[in-house]
Amino acid sequence: MSKTATLALPEPITDASAWRGADLQQHPESWIDPLDESFITVLSDRIDGFLASDKPLTAMVRGDVEHPVLMARTRDWCSTLLSGRGFVLARGLPIHDWDMRKIAAVWYGLGLLMGAPRSQNAQGHLLGHVRDLGLSTHDPKVRIYQTTERQTFHTDSCDAVGLLCLKTARTGGESAIVSSMQIYNEMYRDSPELLRALFNSFPTDRRGEIPPGKKAWFDIPVFNHHAGHLSVIYARRYIISSARLEGPRRLSDLEVAALDRFDALANDPAMHLKMEFRPGDIQFVHNHTILHDRLAYEDWPEPERKRHLLRLWLAIPGARPLPDVYAERYGSTTIGDRGGILVDGTRLTVPLEAV
Repeated sequence: MSKTATLALPEPITDASAWRGADLQQHPESWIDPLDESFITVLSDRIDGFLASDKPLTAMVRGDVEHPVLMARTRDWCSTLLSGRGFVLARGLPIHDWDMRKIAAVWYGLGLLMGAPRSQNAQGHLLGHVRDLGLSTHDPKVRIYQTTERQTFHTDSCDAVGLLCLKTARTGGESAIVSSMQIYNEMYRDSPELLRALFNSFPTDRRGEIPPGKKAWFDIPVFNHHAGHLSVIYARRYIISSARLEGPRRLSDLEVAALDRFDALANDPAMHLKMEFRPGDIQFVHNHTILHDRLAYEDWPEPERKRHLLRLWLAIPGARPLPDVYAERYGSTTIGDRGGILVDGTRLTVPLEAV
């Protein structure tokens, strides 16, 4: 009998991180944060001051952006992520008034106020470009954000992920998020045997981004209870694709059923929250309590109109402790200095174009 077969499950989650999308959908004013003129003016001025120095964006530090107005707002965002509902949608950055260098600097600067940007791929991109590159996930080294395919609900390898919308697709491409804490609550009530199985370690494909000394996959539970916190790490596509490798164990029927139940709850319209991105919208998501998805989309034929978002992966000071097993994916569990992807030859960059 496995250890998890008789696991004493943590009690249901009763704080603000456990929510149902149907409830939030009725009150968008409770989670959409309009950006005011004073915030935008101060942010623009701080970034203009940095850009006048002609330093590369990789040289920007938190002190280049610090200002009481900006720090108060981003501190509230971090509080909402770490100890509230787990996501933020702020609306109203005037990106049409700025060129790409300023937009990138604004976004990177906001990231520095929130935490420490982390490498998002083997190329060391601290600033990611979410844009269709005409690729397909049939190639095991392709990441799904480089395609028009649906992402499916998942977490990223960092404390929080941020997206800034620059351009929207012709059709589709909506963002969807779901509380993994509420998924836990539902499974606790109706399928505890399946829930226990999700505390087993699942093999997860690294998709070719292999840190020095590591295997092509790593093993980690979906649900992890540590130091009083319940956290989730999940990418079903990469659990499935680990079967292409030699070495990872094969899943039991019970584990497959548990993953199916988990996915069914995430995809339940009453559970998840869909949100339309507009140019200038900012979204931050707490990976430890929220799963996020991007629906499939049809893009514009003209290159200059194609869907385009900028992304940040952040390690946030004051974030929750994580169990040692997270070091397999995060590189470290040190709060404020964990997450991201580093392989041999990685050189940290802040690219201004999708590459």
